[in-house]
Amino acid sequence: MNLSTEWLKAAYLDLENIKYIVNVEHLSSVTAFHSQQAIEKCFKSLVQHKYNKVKNQHDLLKLYESVSDLINIDALDNLDTLNQLYIDSRYPGDMGLLPYGKPSLEDAQEFYEFTFDIFNQVCIILNVDPDEVK
Repeated sequence: MNLSTEWLKAAYLDLENIKYIVNVEHLSSVTAFHSQQAIEKCFKSLVQHKYNKVKNQHDLLKLYESVSDLINIDALDNLDTLNQLYIDSRYPGDMGLLPYGKPSLEDAQEFYEFTFDIFNQVCIILNVDPDEVK
Protein backbone atom coordinates (compact mmCIF):
# COMPACT_ATOMS: atom_id res chain seq x y z
CA MET A 1 0.00 0.00 0.00
CA ASN A 2 1.12 3.54 -0.67
CA LEU A 3 1.14 6.27 1.99
CA SER A 4 -2.10 7.82 0.75
CA THR A 5 -3.83 4.50 1.28
CA GLU A 6 -2.22 4.15 4.71
CA TRP A 7 -3.75 7.50 5.71
CA LEU A 8 -7.14 6.22 4.54
CA LYS A 9 -6.65 3.04 6.52
CA ALA A 10 -6.02 5.13 9.65
CA ALA A 11 -9.13 7.20 8.91
CA TYR A 12 -11.17 4.02 8.55
CA LEU A 13 -10.12 2.93 12.06
CA ASP A 14 -11.57 6.17 13.43
CA LEU A 15 -14.78 5.50 11.49
CA GLU A 16 -14.92 2.01 12.96
CA ASN A 17 -14.64 3.48 16.47
CA ILE A 18 -17.43 5.92 15.72
CA LYS A 19 -19.68 3.15 14.43
CA TYR A 20 -19.71 1.56 17.89
CA ILE A 21 -20.36 4.74 19.88
CA VAL A 22 -22.36 7.03 17.58
CA ASN A 23 -25.65 6.17 19.30
CA VAL A 24 -24.31 6.51 22.85
CA GLU A 25 -25.33 9.96 24.02
CA HIS A 26 -22.72 10.43 26.74
CA LEU A 27 -19.99 9.68 24.15
CA SER A 28 -21.11 12.31 21.64
CA SER A 29 -17.98 14.40 22.23
CA VAL A 30 -15.83 11.31 21.58
CA THR A 31 -17.71 10.75 18.32
CA ALA A 32 -16.96 14.35 17.36
CA PHE A 33 -13.28 13.89 18.22
CA HIS A 34 -12.96 10.73 16.10
CA SER A 35 -14.82 12.48 13.27
CA GLN A 36 -12.26 15.28 13.33
CA GLN A 37 -9.44 12.74 13.37
CA ALA A 38 -10.86 10.74 10.46
CA ILE A 39 -11.38 13.84 8.32
CA GLU A 40 -7.87 15.04 9.12
CA LYS A 41 -6.49 11.69 7.95
CA CYS A 42 -8.65 11.73 4.81
CA PHE A 43 -7.33 15.18 3.92
CA LYS A 44 -3.78 14.05 4.67
CA SER A 45 -4.34 11.17 2.29
CA LEU A 46 -5.14 13.71 -0.42
CA VAL A 47 -2.20 15.91 0.60
CA GLN A 48 0.11 12.89 0.36
CA HIS A 49 -1.30 12.08 -3.07
CA LYS A 50 -0.99 15.66 -4.34
CA TYR A 51 2.32 16.77 -2.78
CA ASN A 52 3.96 13.46 -1.84
CA LYS A 53 4.57 14.95 1.61
CA VAL A 54 2.38 15.59 4.65
CA LYS A 55 3.14 18.42 7.05
CA ASN A 56 2.41 18.23 10.76
CA GLN A 57 -0.91 20.07 10.38
CA HIS A 58 -4.14 19.45 12.30
CA ASP A 59 -6.30 22.37 11.20
CA LEU A 60 -9.06 20.95 9.00
CA LEU A 61 -9.68 24.23 7.23
CA LYS A 62 -6.03 24.66 6.29
CA LEU A 63 -5.77 21.03 5.19
CA TYR A 64 -8.92 21.39 3.12
CA GLU A 65 -7.59 24.57 1.55
CA SER A 66 -4.55 22.66 0.29
CA VAL A 67 -6.70 19.99 -1.43
CA SER A 68 -9.88 21.90 -2.30
CA ASP A 69 -9.07 21.48 -5.99
CA LEU A 70 -9.43 17.70 -5.50
CA ILE A 71 -12.49 17.50 -3.25
CA ASN A 72 -15.49 19.75 -2.76
CA ILE A 73 -16.96 20.07 0.74
CA ASP A 74 -20.24 21.95 0.86
CA ALA A 75 -20.65 21.95 4.65
CA LEU A 76 -17.65 24.07 5.62
CA ASP A 77 -19.49 24.92 8.83
CA ASN A 78 -19.14 21.25 9.87
CA LEU A 79 -15.40 21.42 9.20
CA ASP A 80 -15.14 24.59 11.26
CA THR A 81 -17.15 23.08 14.12
CA LEU A 82 -15.09 19.89 14.23
CA ASN A 83 -11.93 21.97 13.98
CA GLN A 84 -12.94 24.00 17.04
CA LEU A 85 -13.92 20.87 18.98
CA TYR A 86 -10.48 19.41 18.34
CA ILE A 87 -8.65 22.57 19.38
CA ASP A 88 -10.84 23.05 22.45
CA SER A 89 -10.51 19.40 23.49
CA ARG A 90 -6.92 20.14 24.43
CA TYR A 91 -8.23 22.05 27.44
CA PRO A 92 -10.01 19.89 30.05
CA GLY A 93 -12.77 22.36 30.97
CA ASP A 94 -13.90 22.70 27.38
CA MET A 95 -13.38 19.13 26.22
CA GLY A 96 -15.58 18.47 23.25
CA LEU A 97 -17.89 21.43 23.79
CA LEU A 98 -19.76 23.33 21.12
CA PRO A 99 -20.77 26.97 21.70
CA TYR A 100 -24.01 25.63 23.20
CA GLY A 101 -22.40 22.84 25.23
CA LYS A 102 -21.71 19.18 24.63
CA PRO A 103 -22.60 17.87 21.15
CA SER A 104 -26.03 16.26 21.07
CA LEU A 105 -26.64 12.74 19.86
CA GLU A 106 -28.00 14.31 16.64
CA ASP A 107 -24.78 16.36 16.27
CA ALA A 108 -22.70 13.20 16.70
CA GLN A 109 -24.73 11.34 14.09
CA GLU A 110 -24.46 14.25 11.65
CA PHE A 111 -20.68 14.40 12.18
CA TYR A 112 -20.43 10.66 11.52
CA GLU A 113 -22.42 10.87 8.28
CA PHE A 114 -20.39 13.91 7.18
CA THR A 115 -17.13 12.09 7.93
CA PHE A 116 -18.22 8.89 6.21
CA ASP A 117 -19.15 10.91 3.11
CA ILE A 118 -15.70 12.56 3.02
CA PHE A 119 -14.04 9.15 3.44
CA ASN A 120 -16.04 7.75 0.51
CA GLN A 121 -15.26 10.78 -1.66
CA VAL A 122 -11.54 10.41 -0.99
CA CYS A 123 -11.69 6.71 -1.84
CA ILE A 124 -13.29 7.60 -5.18
CA ILE A 125 -10.78 10.40 -5.87
CA LEU A 126 -7.83 8.10 -5.14
CA ASN A 127 -9.44 5.12 -6.85
CA VAL A 128 -9.24 3.06 -3.67
CA ASP A 129 -11.73 0.32 -2.91
CA PRO A 130 -12.99 1.01 0.66
CA ASP A 131 -12.68 -2.73 1.35
CA GLU A 132 -8.96 -2.39 0.64
CA VAL A 133 -8.44 -0.23 3.73
CA LYS A 134 -10.34 -2.41 6.19
